[in-house]
Amino acid sequence: MGNSKTTFILIDDTILRENMTEGDKLYVKNINESTDEFTMLGYGCSAKFNLSIRSCSCTNYNLVKLSYTHAMAVLNLKHGDEYGTSIYNYSSQIYSKESYLLANLEPICAATLKSEWSVAQEYLEIYVLPPDFDPKLERRKVKRVKGVLEPSRYKKRNKCSKCKRPGHKRTTCSLNVG
Repeated sequence: MGNSKTTFILIDDTILRENMTEGDKLYVKNINESTDEFTMLGYGCSAKFNLSIRSCSCTNYNLVKLSYTHAMAVLNLKHGDEYGTSIYNYSSQIYSKESYLLANLEPICAATLKSEWSVAQEYLEIYVLPPDFDPKLERRKVKRVKGVLEPSRYKKRNKCSKCKRPGHKRTTCSLNVG
């Protein structure tokens, strides 16, 4: 796969090569000999791969459409040692060199200098207000309500120094003790 005959760009070929190595470590079994449904075990998880509709139960292949570990293991079982050439048929063509070149065929021009912009006079006369700005950047401080089971720090009750009773202070004591 590392030769010049590959149809995918270099980074995708590298990913495919790594997936081939990881796929060789999986145990794959064909569920029914006549169908393209396979089940595989390895790395602590199992997955089901359907080769005819090109979908996997782990959804990695469904999202990326690049032959990843489960697909590589199935292709290895189905095609044997010559599965290296079939991996391109089961991956999306958006990873091919041709589609990459077509996507980058037209040049991407950089924006011109601001002094060279041509803007209509009516847009230059419009005054745009700045967005609303909240100067408080910190979080709002909200007093937390303690739960029923949380221990609360009880407030120390006042004790009068004259009469030694709780609930009031010496200055508000009703007894005029000496």
